[in-house]
Amino acid sequence: MTLRKQFSGTGVAIVTPFLNNDEIDWDGFRNVIEHNVNGGVEYIVALGTTGESATIHGDEKQQVFNFVKQTVAGRCALMAGIGNYDTRMMLDALKQFDVSGYDAILTVSPYYNKPSQEGLYQHYKAVNEHTPLPVMMYNVPGRTGQNMTADTQLRIARDCKNIFATKEASGNFEQIMQILKNKPADFMVVSGDDGIALPMIACGADGVVSVIANAYPREFSDMIRLCLQNKFDAARTINLQFAELIPALFSEGSPGGIKACLNEMGFCGVHSRLPVVPVSDKHREKIKLLMESIAS
Repeated sequence: MTLRKQFSGTGVAIVTPFLNNDEIDWDGFRNVIEHNVNGGVEYIVALGTTGESATIHGDEKQQVFNFVKQTVAGRCALMAGIGNYDTRMMLDALKQFDVSGYDAILTVSPYYNKPSQEGLYQHYKAVNEHTPLPVMMYNVPGRTGQNMTADTQLRIARDCKNIFATKEASGNFEQIMQILKNKPADFMVVSGDDGIALPMIACGADGVVSVIANAYPREFSDMIRLCLQNKFDAARTINLQFAELIPALFSEGSPGGIKACLNEMGFCGVHSRLPVVPVSDKHREKIKLLMESIAS
């Protein structure tokens, strides 16, 4: 199967459930994975931002990769989240982790140290030369503190053949349009933001790496597939059902919001590792009411 077939549509940035003692809740994790596989998402991203990768390290990270692979058991494509703001540590991680059975790697642009555009290019060039799997790069300036410009992303797309896609979460449609217009024909662009996935696909994007699909895999992946089939009237009806819930999932931090949804559905608890905390009781009630309005 080609990369385009594997990674068009809906990828879900799967949460990592925790118990209240900070240990990973493997039973809850299995529940969420099964919910998403049975819901028909095209692929699962293990240890993306929503999976709280920033607080999972070393052997435990490998345990998560192994558990997701074993639980999915080939029923959908898999992407491993591996990123670092230190290029040497990033290259070490590419050697360290066993990602056999995975189909691609998602790697966020270097964060905190705010490299120049040339630094971002050189980082991804090094990743391109050492990766064991095809790579989707991830531009999320709201978290990294540095936007990777359209020119830089296009330069990487042209020069780095192991980097097959970008997860674009800048929210800047001028930038998104420039990438879509000038990218190589086989280079993929996916939305990193549930709220603008529909208009991005209308402009030519290939899908989404979704947060809300953790809780609503069937509904959201159906909506994305309708978009990809140019059936925007039907897609719009589904999309508007989530118009209020999507921003509510992030207004007190992520993944607190989506874990509140999953807890209401009975799949896992609300716990995260510090410094991330669950949403407030007041906000959880708001999320519950929004979920009830969708169900009705």
